[in-house]
Amino acid sequence: MVGLIAGVLFLRTVPLAADVRPLVAIAATAIPMLLWAVIVEGAHRDPAAGLDWDRPRPWRIALATAGVKILGLWATWALIAAAYWLARPLHGSVAYGVRIAAQLLPWMLPLSAAYVLIVDRVMREPRDDLWHAGAALLRLPGVDRHQLADHARAWLVKGFFLGFMFSILPGGTEAVTGMPLAPLLHDPVRLAGFAIAAVFTLDLLFGTVGYLCALRALGAHIRSANPYLAGWVAALICYPPFVLMGPGGVLSYTPGTLSWDAWLAGHPALVLLYGALLTALAGLYAWSTVIFGLRFSNLTHRGIITNGPYRWFRHPAYLSKNTFWWFAHLPFLVTTGPAEGLRNCLLLGLVNAVYWWRAKTEERHLRADPDYVAYAAWIDRRGLLPRLRRGLSTRFGTAGSPARP
Repeated sequence: MVGLIAGVLFLRTVPLAADVRPLVAIAATAIPMLLWAVIVEGAHRDPAAGLDWDRPRPWRIALATAGVKILGLWATWALIAAAYWLARPLHGSVAYGVRIAAQLLPWMLPLSAAYVLIVDRVMREPRDDLWHAGAALLRLPGVDRHQLADHARAWLVKGFFLGFMFSILPGGTEAVTGMPLAPLLHDPVRLAGFAIAAVFTLDLLFGTVGYLCALRALGAHIRSANPYLAGWVAALICYPPFVLMGPGGVLSYTPGTLSWDAWLAGHPALVLLYGALLTALAGLYAWSTVIFGLRFSNLTHRGIITNGPYRWFRHPAYLSKNTFWWFAHLPFLVTTGPAEGLRNCLLLGLVNAVYWWRAKTEERHLRADPDYVAYAAWIDRRGLLPRLRRGLSTRFGTAGSPARP
């Protein structure tokens, strides 16, 4: 957070090219996280990473397996680039990310080769999914189709969501670093809008760093990607170009609505309180990403998080995001009649159901890990919602009537 704040202050005072500004924000977020992970937490020695830094293999032996991995990695990048090139409707939205990747490619190729070789030397089991990808291209014996499928799913996650992140990164960065601050002090609506935008940009930057730093050397590698089709469908319909709940989508719940500040116009105290509520909900959502550190990403298992808001809820991000939408859009208040309001509420209820479905598909994937099973059981006993239900049951009795003394 300190690095990110320093980066924002730097961007607000130093003029830089538009393409460079989001990269500075990412670097300001990532560098302190990387230093903390290595120096303070010793993440590179995480047993889950499967690395033994004290007994590296000889360079000549490591080079044989690393060479196969480098081929698999570069071929994977080429396939992702080809997929984006073929997806003509996405060209406008991913133009920034593609342009940056092309400019950095001369650096990415040698640095990635060096990284793969160094890590391969200390891996206890060097024939990981990346090796199987390269071995499949070279038609080597011993290719495991299951590991090959794991590799494909993991890189589908990274390729898709990094493209999405970089498509909104320039706008998000500019919303925080380019808006004049002085007028905000005299306009509670703009102040709330800026605070909400800043919190969502915080979430965006930490999420982007999570995808970029999915590295075994930091113990932040993807251990598995969701193998269930339902999990992919539930997640992808929440993001462009498959999104169903955006403007004009089949689950759009905003026709006929006004902004929340329009309904509260003329009541500055209520505007401030309501803006604070929305900022708090957005803050809970961002906190749910930030607490992952380097290990955030969708549709993957990269370790079980049990602190931060996850000590109270299994899915704090989905809970806060869906609650935010009800308060921010007020779908039941419309200018086109009560029927439209009812329809909007039903559609937003379906959106909530999509996220409930998405949460269940994630749990199905994570329950393969005994650590998650133990965490879920603990939340079922000690989480905020179970405790609230028990408190209400004690207060009002199991039948819903006041309990007798």
